[in-house]
Amino acid sequence: MGEIEQKPTPGSRLGAPENSGISTLEHGQKPPPTPSGKLMSIKIQMLDDTQEAFEVPQRAPGKVLLDAVCNHLNLVEGDYFGLEFPDHKKITVWLDLLKPIVKQIRRPKHVVVRFVVKFFPPDHTQLQEELTRYLFALQVKQDLAQGRLTCNDTSAALLISHIVQSEIGDFDEASDREHLAKNKYIPQQDALEDKIVEFHHSHVGQTPAESDFQLLEIARKLEMYGIRLHPAKDREGTKINLAVANTGILVFQGFTKINAFNWAKVRKLSFKRKRFLIKLRPDANSSYQDTLEFLMASRDFCKSFWKICVEHHAFFRLFEEPKPKPKPVLFSRGSSFRFSGRTQKQVLDYVKEGGHKKVQFERKHSKIHSIRSLAMQPTEPNSEVPKQAQQRASLTPGEGAESPGGQSSQQAKERKASAEESGPRQSPALQKSPAGHQRAGVAVEAAAAVAEEEEEVAKDRTQQSKPQPPQPSTELSINSQGGAVPASVILSPNLSPDTKQASPLVSPLLNDQPCPRTDEEEEGRRKTWQRFPTDKAYFIAKEVSTTERTYLKDLEVITSWFQSAVSKEDSMPETLKSLIFPNFEPLHKFHTNFLKEIEQRLALWEGRSNAHIRGDYQRIGDVMLKNVQAMKQLAVHLWKHGEALEALETGIRSSRRLENLCRDFELQKVCYLPLNTFLLRPLHRLMHYKQVLERLCKDNPPNEADFRDCRAALAEITEMVAQLHGTMIKMENFQKLHELKKDLIGVDNLVIPGREFIRLGSLSKLSGKGLQQRMFFLFNDVLLYTSRGLTISNQFKVHGQLPLYGMTIERSEDEWGVPHCLTLRGQRQSIVVAASSRAEMEKWVDDIQMAIDLAEKSSGPTPEFLASSPPDNKSPDEATVADQESEDDLSASRTSLERQAPHRGNTMVHVCWHRNTSVSMVDFSVAVENQLSGNLLRKFKNSNGWQKLWVVFTNFCLFFYKSHQDNHPLASLPLLGYSLTIPSESEDIHKDYVFKLHFKSHVYYFRAESEYTFERWMEVIRSATSAASRAHSLSHKESHLY
Repeated sequence: MGEIEQKPTPGSRLGAPENSGISTLEHGQKPPPTPSGKLMSIKIQMLDDTQEAFEVPQRAPGKVLLDAVCNHLNLVEGDYFGLEFPDHKKITVWLDLLKPIVKQIRRPKHVVVRFVVKFFPPDHTQLQEELTRYLFALQVKQDLAQGRLTCNDTSAALLISHIVQSEIGDFDEASDREHLAKNKYIPQQDALEDKIVEFHHSHVGQTPAESDFQLLEIARKLEMYGIRLHPAKDREGTKINLAVANTGILVFQGFTKINAFNWAKVRKLSFKRKRFLIKLRPDANSSYQDTLEFLMASRDFCKSFWKICVEHHAFFRLFEEPKPKPKPVLFSRGSSFRFSGRTQKQVLDYVKEGGHKKVQFERKHSKIHSIRSLAMQPTEPNSEVPKQAQQRASLTPGEGAESPGGQSSQQAKERKASAEESGPRQSPALQKSPAGHQRAGVAVEAAAAVAEEEEEVAKDRTQQSKPQPPQPSTELSINSQGGAVPASVILSPNLSPDTKQASPLVSPLLNDQPCPRTDEEEEGRRKTWQRFPTDKAYFIAKEVSTTERTYLKDLEVITSWFQSAVSKEDSMPETLKSLIFPNFEPLHKFHTNFLKEIEQRLALWEGRSNAHIRGDYQRIGDVMLKNVQAMKQLAVHLWKHGEALEALETGIRSSRRLENLCRDFELQKVCYLPLNTFLLRPLHRLMHYKQVLERLCKDNPPNEADFRDCRAALAEITEMVAQLHGTMIKMENFQKLHELKKDLIGVDNLVIPGREFIRLGSLSKLSGKGLQQRMFFLFNDVLLYTSRGLTISNQFKVHGQLPLYGMTIERSEDEWGVPHCLTLRGQRQSIVVAASSRAEMEKWVDDIQMAIDLAEKSSGPTPEFLASSPPDNKSPDEATVADQESEDDLSASRTSLERQAPHRGNTMVHVCWHRNTSVSMVDFSVAVENQLSGNLLRKFKNSNGWQKLWVVFTNFCLFFYKSHQDNHPLASLPLLGYSLTIPSESEDIHKDYVFKLHFKSHVYYFRAESEYTFERWMEVIRSATSAASRAHSLSHKESHLY
């Protein structure tokens, strides 16, 4: 402790350290000198969603930056707040106030530090300053919008009503509904609008400060108030969440608190690698163990949580800041981390003593009110702009990346002001983007944990990807005219992140840096695209060509690759060979000639031939009509494909050698989909032709000859599809049941006449251990639930079944206190499950209710098909070798998970498990129709160049090839759970026809060659990222029983 000055400040009287925060200084007193040296600019995102740029010395400790922020806000009670940021491992951590900033934030230009509430006191009346309560109210508003502060509908509506009162004043129904339409405070706000308006009507005369007080009064009583969940596991491996609060350490199962350890009970907190240890004080009346152990994702996660616990304990339990430990002479043991700053008692005493000057502040949200009444207040348009918004020196992400570290704050302010005066600029790509796809800011989730890699290994190489800095959040700021720039848009449903378990779906290729293209290559490529025809019919014809190439490659999987594998081993009966290959070879020959005709027509259309009259060749209807008519003669082969599929599955069940042959073939890179899927490809292709011809008829004027040809071809193909539609529906269900059978353990007779697959997906099942992730499979007669086991092929073990006959379904969120919760009551068993989101819950409710209705109307098949051991119908002479092989594989799987069968780690079941979502048979049927192939340019979020790839979209997945001539994909990207958007202005893409795919921290940009191809890729990918509606399903697929 330093010497006492003649005029002691309140801070020194409390015994606080010299550099204890700006709020301890008397009026007119300057903070202690900071280290000199080179300055660096750091962007801070405030609680009102504005961004400020602060320049601090590189070697300055974190407290200098926090003090600068508090000084900027004139915040006295700044000790309740902190600065958080994603570190180099993308773990959200708090800025250490004692360590130099440069050692914590490695790339400050690419990091946005967030100023947020760190310590939530037990009673909001302890917050003495109105500004502090206002900032806490903004934090509550933010937590509501992000789904972190969960509560029932009544509490949510009451909270929002106080927010609305503080923002727009007294009740006016028209103004209320207009304001609620423009501002979303909670994900499911529309359903609560009437309640919000009703509550707001009762707040007449309430000032903004009173609204903040009432908001905090309600929020502090909620269980999730001020709670940040940290995923962990207990000793039994059950997934839980840990949190720390003013009272102690809390344990959650999902969003339900199941245990609490008060500070008075805790004797010691420590961590060893990934293990977080809580040593409790002995208590004769308690059944707790002396030391509790929790397993976290990594050492960094564990240490980060331990630090937060140490800080909370010191802030709320100690009377003064703990003194630093003396440095050891020789060796150090353990962490030297300690809490830095004033404790809550010191803060309360200082504010009560009145050792500070009251500072007026203005609320940002009153700006919205002034915008609405601008016509009544023409003389003072900015009279209600908050001071921090008027004085801010924030930079947009693009500007922040370009500004040197030593640039003055005044220059930054001037540049920001000029940018706001000129208004939001549009990139060339935005100006040329197709109508209906306006650019908008993309909502980027803060990386609160190490994000999973979600792509499949499709090439035998392991290249370490470079660490990528987190994407800066899109800035939502109010410009000088009061307009917001631009709001976030997400085109796919929100899926709750699941970072508790690592995913095996890792693709080195998708993390490699592509070869950058030079400006000359880009310019040459742009000119090449420009000289091609621009009419829509040409691009439709080109789509036929590109998808025909993929279709031929799929046929070659059967006619060449599979036939070659079969010929090497005498394991397939001749009758089965004669049923499969002779019915595929004529199709391959026909479509080879068909592709040549299309490519010749495209060459004439593009002017790449010596034809003198181009007009006769700028159409595709005549080629389609000629080949569709010839295709009808091949219908006899198409009728055989369903029979071939059934015969192959029958042969696999009866012969272990044939089963091993097919399994080994599916492990080859050329077989990028399940083998039985390729047998249905000719039936699926008919649907593609029908869609293409429908678009051509819609595009061509009725008076043209090409329209008549297209209409005639459409009539022919529609007749063929109608004849084969029943077979197609039956075979799709048959194929899906057999595919699911490979993913399940403990099931007998899954594929039986009458059984239909409806939906599969991940749900959390409530048990004595809390919420546990389970995989559910819904059929038209029974509901199965399973868990994933560590087996040779990552299969799912069946735990139970619920027959649908006599089942009832109830929404039970209020009863169990678990969001999106359902109770399924069967005749013999009842279970409680929870979905990851409300949208997911509604899908399950609709499908389960539909299945129950079907089960009630028909007796259906017997639901008893669980077995203790799988049946074995194989020949006895083959069993010994096969069993020995299985034991070898199993022992290998225990030592190396990388040796597991790759295709079993990337099936739709595993993707749904890791992405915590679901998919229905309707979605599969829609995916069959929405297939696309073609060249795309791909770019990573931190790379400069674009890489040209041949991309095939099928089965909810993008497959990447170097060129269309390659026989197997280099990598794949499953799209379930991804969001499809258009890049925002701040992402500096500035290219035409670019779309963006992102999931958590994974971001990919893709660039199409034309407006038509851009719209087509957006259309088909959206079908994978967004589930089909029930209305679409009823029009698309009728119920057919096998």
